Amino acid sequence: MSELKKFRLINKIEGFSYLFLLFVAMPLKHMAGFPIATKIAGMIHGVLFIGFVYQLIMATEEVPFSKKEAFIFFVASLIPFGSFYIEAQCKEKK
Repeated sequence: MSELKKFRLINKIEGFSYLFLLFVAMPLKHMAGFPIATKIAGMIHGVLFIGFVYQLIMATEEVPFSKKEAFIFFVASLIPFGSFYIEAQCKEKK
């Protein structure tokens, strides 16, 4: 599997874990009094985010993404739904 394909895969998984954390685990914590939801979802998302950053670095060496593109991808990963933007940009790199 190419580094770009691995990056696209981890991007999707990390993006959905972020959305799960924001829109499922956080409401469970604050509205249902279930704080363990954010601890579990947050830990999973954190590990996936580290994998995302690692795979971004690896894909940057293979594709190569410009430093500007890599920086934009990193910033987009911090924004909810930013992974969809990253996916759209990566489809063009095939």
